[in-house]
Amino acid sequence: MPTPVDDAHIPDFRPLIGASRAIGAHLKKGAVVIYESTVYPGATEEICIPELEKTSGLKWKRDFFVGYSISYGVSFFGSATALTQSSGYDLVKFFFLLTFAAAIPAIVSGGIAERARFWPQVAATALIVGLLYPFFEGMVWNGNFGFQAWMEAQFGHPFHDFAGSIVVHAVGGWIALAAVLLLGARRGRYSRDGGISAHPPSSIPFLALGAWILTVGWFGFNVMSAQKLEGVNGLVAVNSLMAMVGGTLAALIAGRNDPGFTHNGPLAGLVAVCAGSDLMHPLGALVTGAVAGGLFVWMFTLTQNRWKIDDVLGVWPLHGLCGTWGGIAAGIFGTQALGGLGNVSFMSQLVGSIAGVLIALVGGFIIYGLLKALIGIRLDPEQEHEGADLAIHRISASPERETLW
Repeated sequence: MPTPVDDAHIPDFRPLIGASRAIGAHLKKGAVVIYESTVYPGATEEICIPELEKTSGLKWKRDFFVGYSISYGVSFFGSATALTQSSGYDLVKFFFLLTFAAAIPAIVSGGIAERARFWPQVAATALIVGLLYPFFEGMVWNGNFGFQAWMEAQFGHPFHDFAGSIVVHAVGGWIALAAVLLLGARRGRYSRDGGISAHPPSSIPFLALGAWILTVGWFGFNVMSAQKLEGVNGLVAVNSLMAMVGGTLAALIAGRNDPGFTHNGPLAGLVAVCAGSDLMHPLGALVTGAVAGGLFVWMFTLTQNRWKIDDVLGVWPLHGLCGTWGGIAAGIFGTQALGGLGNVSFMSQLVGSIAGVLIALVGGFIIYGLLKALIGIRLDPEQEHEGADLAIHRISASPERETLW
């Protein structure tokens, strides 16, 4: 049984704080590098500045004053004496979970790249991380609104999402789908006669670097989701590794050695295993990751080529669909019948996953729909042609590529 956190048992949170800080910084580097490697070179600053905003100033303030209170009912308006009780455990928990919340707008920005306006996206970020995300996060990880109690009463077990397949990834991916549909495709991406204009990655080496930076940071994200050092379990690390391997191999085969698919394969596997990484047998994690890798390749191709959904980085297939699969997979491979630790219900996982999808999709349409109606969310044609870096920020992220000197 874990040691209680009280005045008689004051744990040392310095390792957790250091791990949280390192993990968050590591994952942000990977996200920016993948974005830089994939989008049109003139749109790089459009991700770098929002990422700085999310991880430094405005994002922290919104979550500190609003979002965390919605999720966990903890107010930071009290005295410093109250905040530092139990060695400031609530502050440390806030610091760690902040990195999860910051992932949501980062996921969204990958789908709407190259044509979204800057300030409306900042406003959307405020609404997402201050209201929408904490609403569902609190339902799952704090039992708000009786959600988990109802699930347990109906299906025998509460909804289980250890590291955020649904709470973080599926929510971010389905919000992104709403934003992408409301924005429309990039100009010139699809022609009226049904033709498709290829937009290849701008740097395959950067794509590989970003993917593997994310992969390394992911192990810290998953393992430290125990939120207490005595709760850390090597099973989570091994399952993360196995899912990564499964996703990589499946994407390599299904994607026919395409580097874009291959380097996203491990991310697909890691997204899917987050929910049940503390329950599954490693072989179950391998299968979960493999299904996710194949699912990403198939659905990315289908959305881009058949459905004409211009999701630039494929964040809906990668995070939205693979995350949804991961939530359901925890109810399959987490059961004792398939080698897992048990204490999980397939129906709880199915219903909880669907709830996350619906809340994210409806919330995304409401937020981006209101912003589109009130202030507009898309760059004008001239700005889109010039690129957001020069049109909005008046500087290029890669001046060596510019010819007009």
